[in-house]
Amino acid sequence: MSNRVIFVVSDSVGETAELVVKAALSQFDGGSSDHSNIRRIPYVEDVGTIKEVISLAKADNGIVCFTLVVPEMRQFLIEEAEANGVVYYDIIGPLIDKMETAYGNEAKHEPGRVRQLDEDYFKKVEAIEFAVKYDDGRDPRGILKADIVLIGVSRTSKTPLSQYLAHKRLKVANVPIVPEVDPPEELFSVDPKKCIGLKISPDKLNHIRKERLKSLGLNDRAIYANIERIKEELEYFEKVVDRINCQVVDVSNKAVEETANVIHQMLTKRGSE
Repeated sequence: MSNRVIFVVSDSVGETAELVVKAALSQFDGGSSDHSNIRRIPYVEDVGTIKEVISLAKADNGIVCFTLVVPEMRQFLIEEAEANGVVYYDIIGPLIDKMETAYGNEAKHEPGRVRQLDEDYFKKVEAIEFAVKYDDGRDPRGILKADIVLIGVSRTSKTPLSQYLAHKRLKVANVPIVPEVDPPEELFSVDPKKCIGLKISPDKLNHIRKERLKSLGLNDRAIYANIERIKEELEYFEKVVDRINCQVVDVSNKAVEETANVIHQMLTKRGSE
């Protein structure tokens, strides 16, 4: 196969363009084993670089393959290549144009959005793993690393809230409050603004716990669902959040999604202060 140089031009990293070129090359004898004839030129943001690439391609009898999403840059490269008799191939432009027509919507024309989406995905996965690792006070070290620390007695939706907020790319640790167990010291050394207490009415919690015991085939008169015991736990909870001096959200009549939205709004407000 000819050693003709292929210039891969991109206004981002250029991985997509290079993969397409390599896939095409693999269909030719000798094309899959040696990619030394591919030259990637990433982060192209000015016409000067495009002129230079076209000049090199003309001198080397090369081919220019590109993924430029800014229309003006795409058009400039095409005009420059045609004026100099350089073979070129627009990898992504025609597809964007077709999609704009099909969807009746204009593309953003912002370089690097695929990479941004990938980073967003990995941040979400990282937050979900964090929520699992530091669920239910398993490791108090997570309190210091978390974006949010949820505090509450048993059955106040700490775990599902942690997972829901993790999908918003927030690292959440949650800590159960039990009168017989001292809260971890980390809870009193972390920024109180990160901590959120989950408050609930005794009657609502009594109902939730009874239903939970029934679902497990257990007696709903167990101490776990005893109203006096619940009141004792909630009193202790109040003392803990008062000591931390953190904000409290009443989850008595809220779905997990509602509580998550309240917390998200609190964080947004905090960030704007």
